[in-house]
Amino acid sequence: MSNQFGKDIKQTTFIAAPIEKVYETITSAGEWDAFFTTGMELDPVPNGKMVWRWKNWGPNFYTTDAVAKVIKAERPDLFVFQWFPVGKDIPTTISFKLTAKYGGTVIELTESGYPDTDQARAMILECASGWGEALTLLKFYIEHGIVYTPPKKED
Repeated sequence: MSNQFGKDIKQTTFIAAPIEKVYETITSAGEWDAFFTTGMELDPVPNGKMVWRWKNWGPNFYTTDAVAKVIKAERPDLFVFQWFPVGKDIPTTISFKLTAKYGGTVIELTESGYPDTDQARAMILECASGWGEALTLLKFYIEHGIVYTPPKKED
């Protein structure tokens, strides 16, 4: 696409766990549901379907879902998928690159492919903060077993 925004989302963190454990966690719907999603679907093979789903998430009770397709699943160090945060004809590509390092795992997340539009610029900001939150929650979940506790809706 010639009108690419030219900016990628990049998030990196260290997780004090073996690379295989981190890979298993990011390729399991049940694991994601423990700390970040609600009712996620994930077939972690090339061309496998993913549905990222959030129901009553956070204090704003955010509810949405996003369909994605797995592009690469190369155990234990690469997991790549595409989804459509800007529109059904405009995919972005998310890659999780894992490296065994420092007695644990360095995980580098990159999301690329945003077009240069007002809608895409707004979405890149939302997704950048979301991926930062996701990696932090992933770290706390794997290292300390901390799971997501949803707020209780008041009547």
